[in-house]
Amino acid sequence: MQQLKKYNPAAIARYYSFRPWYVIWRAVTIIWSFGWFLIHLQWHHWFSADKDNKQKCAAELREILTRLGPTFIKVGQALSTRPDLIRPDFLGELIKLQDQLPPFDNDTAFAIIKKSLGTSIDEAYREISPHPVAAASLGQVYRAVLHTGEEVAVKVQRPNLRPTLTRDLFLMRWSACQFGRFLPLNLGHDLTLIIDEFGIKLFEEIDYVNEGKNAEKFAANFRNDKDVKVPKIYWQYSGDRVLTLEWIQGYKLTDTAQIKAAGVDPYEIVKIGVTSGLKQLLEHGFFHADPHPGNLFATLDGRMAYIDFGMMDQLEEDTKETIASSVVQLINQDYDALAQDFVNLGFLTPDTDIKPIIPALEKVLGNAIGQSVGDFNFKTITDDFSALMYEYPFRVPAKFALIIRSLITQEGLALSLDPDFKIVEVAYPYVARRLLTGESPQLRKRLLEVLFKDGKFQWQRLENMIAIARSDQQFDLLPTAQLGLQYILSDEGRYLRHQLLLALTEDDRLHTEEVQRIWALISDDLKPQHLFDAAINALRELSTVGVAAILPNTTNSH
Repeated sequence: MQQLKKYNPAAIARYYSFRPWYVIWRAVTIIWSFGWFLIHLQWHHWFSADKDNKQKCAAELREILTRLGPTFIKVGQALSTRPDLIRPDFLGELIKLQDQLPPFDNDTAFAIIKKSLGTSIDEAYREISPHPVAAASLGQVYRAVLHTGEEVAVKVQRPNLRPTLTRDLFLMRWSACQFGRFLPLNLGHDLTLIIDEFGIKLFEEIDYVNEGKNAEKFAANFRNDKDVKVPKIYWQYSGDRVLTLEWIQGYKLTDTAQIKAAGVDPYEIVKIGVTSGLKQLLEHGFFHADPHPGNLFATLDGRMAYIDFGMMDQLEEDTKETIASSVVQLINQDYDALAQDFVNLGFLTPDTDIKPIIPALEKVLGNAIGQSVGDFNFKTITDDFSALMYEYPFRVPAKFALIIRSLITQEGLALSLDPDFKIVEVAYPYVARRLLTGESPQLRKRLLEVLFKDGKFQWQRLENMIAIARSDQQFDLLPTAQLGLQYILSDEGRYLRHQLLLALTEDDRLHTEEVQRIWALISDDLKPQHLFDAAINALRELSTVGVAAILPNTTNSH
């Protein structure tokens, strides 16, 4: 199994079919470990439910996950970011799984470095810490200095990792095949597909050359973002099991006290994290699928630093735009359009009759959103939506399992820094701004889908989007208006020109003081003069009646 570079469930199954004693013993170990834990938990609940015993149970769970290895540690890491799901005593222990795991011995680690780099430790580094400064599920990190003076982190992979992962993945897949149909799940497809996706990502995560390339791609995507820091990769001192990267000075996002003491606002750090996460999903399409606190740091100058790029994924352009529009459909409570977005994203099959699903979506998601955007949270959505999946043919596409995990993890992280933080209060202004400033034809098409319903232009939606987008201080309405006007005047915007004119002439709206003021603003500020003239000519082509209604005022403004 050491030679297996990419996840291959068929090859893994063949290997263990001739070595059943390996997996049988592993299965017995897992069942025995959790069986005793559940017995202890119930015993303390019945007879000694005091604080000390609860803490002992929490520590016992952490120790079990640690003993069982990387797969179970990954589960514990995900749970450690959900303070709204996990009791505080258990949460405190699970957080230790992020970077307080037992290290393996230095001699083994240094032997791996020497073999991977093909050189001695002294030749590669001027200094290196005598012991690891952090130990994670898949490796451990040493602090070092290159001979050229740069301070670096040296990441070394744990020994015998592939055999451990393949054995656990084989057991998980076998269990899914044998017992998956009896589980109270409605995934819409075989549970093994989710396990295979998990396996693919785990194998990508233990390929450090792949991780280094991911880091450089991520850095290129955020090269113009002053709020995001990505460490430099030193390829001369890196290999498939060793990665040398720039040392990041900062604090873990769970160290709220230290972040505040350094003069950094935790809310601003969380806001950067949410916005950068949305940029990954909706702009770059290349997103970090494992944003737990051990992988994220607040730098001393108030930036967000990402330090682990093993678990990443890529989204297609159409998927990015559909996600953006579905967020707006949700906030606008347009459940007809939202149901269609679910079909487009693969949560419902194309032949699904969505008519009976629309009222159910309205009931579940309407309650989750509440009276304002600030009442929205993913915890509420996932709880209520899970019930909906039992009644209707929803499924979770394998790729979206990672996206959902990433979003829930980010929300949990935000809640750990600020219990009153509402992720959509940051997310929706960004999505609204992204749709309004759509630089691609696909994104402009999504904006049209949001702003039109039953062939009619939805003025209230446009007003809401502009108002919410302007709540973000980085949003400038004037360039957005200019982009919008340029689009309206293009061949691509012909349909929108017709619809806008119909909307303006409906109910004699052209004679209202509000529209006159809007037109005066556009004609005054969007220079040069030929842009305004082009607007007049375009409207004249559409309707001499409409132009006559507005020409007197627009002419006076010039």
